[in-house]
Amino acid sequence: MDFLILWAVETWTVLLQAAPWLVGGFVLAGAVHVLLPARWAITHLGQPGWSSVIKASLLGVPLPLCSCSVIPVASSIRQRGASRGATASFLISTPESGVDSIAISYALLGPFLAIVRPVAAFATAITAGSLIHWLGPRERLAGASQPAESSCGCCCGGEPPPAEKPSARLAGALRYGLIDMFADLSHWLLLGFVLAGLAGALFPPQFLERHVGTGLGAMLLMAVVGLPVYVCATSSTPFAAALIAKGLSPGAALVFLLVGPATNLATMLIVGRDLGRRSLVIYLLTIVVVAVLFGLATDAFVGVAPVLGTTALHEHDAAGTLAFISALLLAALMVNGLRLRFLQSKPSRGLSVGEASA
Repeated sequence: MDFLILWAVETWTVLLQAAPWLVGGFVLAGAVHVLLPARWAITHLGQPGWSSVIKASLLGVPLPLCSCSVIPVASSIRQRGASRGATASFLISTPESGVDSIAISYALLGPFLAIVRPVAAFATAITAGSLIHWLGPRERLAGASQPAESSCGCCCGGEPPPAEKPSARLAGALRYGLIDMFADLSHWLLLGFVLAGLAGALFPPQFLERHVGTGLGAMLLMAVVGLPVYVCATSSTPFAAALIAKGLSPGAALVFLLVGPATNLATMLIVGRDLGRRSLVIYLLTIVVVAVLFGLATDAFVGVAPVLGTTALHEHDAAGTLAFISALLLAALMVNGLRLRFLQSKPSRGLSVGEASA
């Protein structure tokens, strides 16, 4: 019973720390979705050429698309004539970063990693895209097939109806950020907070530093852990912060945060099918190598610009009225998201997110 209470306290502590920034991040993500929707990305990036690699790398950083919903968007870009390099760049920078994950990174990991994380995502994307553009097969895409559908049933790739009035655009942004995105991500967010609380309750301070170690070995271990599994950039952040608090080096945590969202079995299958096996090898190697390089650089620089690290999850001064209200609001949004996801999963009902939330 004492352990369960400690687990609950640790989970609530992480929730308090993250909630104000995370709610704000989802609101901002809704605004980005309305002002810069995925259809715009398809139109402007669906062009062959190396310049589209740079555009795809830049555009993917703020877009609020999760690891699974980016697949149909990237497939659509590819079908419209985008190069393999541009498609790969978009598949990397989009799930590795996003306005919501940047916000929660600032709250739980500190300003240093909140900056390094999107910079590393952009560097990884442009490196992989350039290498695939130069070294990958040159043939043009033959035939047109339907874009791949998201295997997670998420709504992040959907487009809101055109809104003419500012009030309608604001309503669309809030609806997408606080309802549609939570229908897709609530279970992953809940899992991230629960795992963060579990890590805080299980591991004593510096446990991971003593038993896992730091440096290159720890980073390669985090890369191996992150490669095959589905990890959402936003929901993985609380877990990574908890690991840092228990002794994992910030660089090793960064490797996990970069490798996990951009690589999972579903993404690997799509990259291999649409871009070719040679491109898949370049894709995976680039993600791991660049992530490890940024991890090593982070640990080398962390003495000059330390992350929040071991104290971030236990600073209760920030847990004032705003944090408490934000945590309650975030919990309510996650519960509503789980409700909508449950309604979507019932074949007999066949409700869309918009119908279920009406």
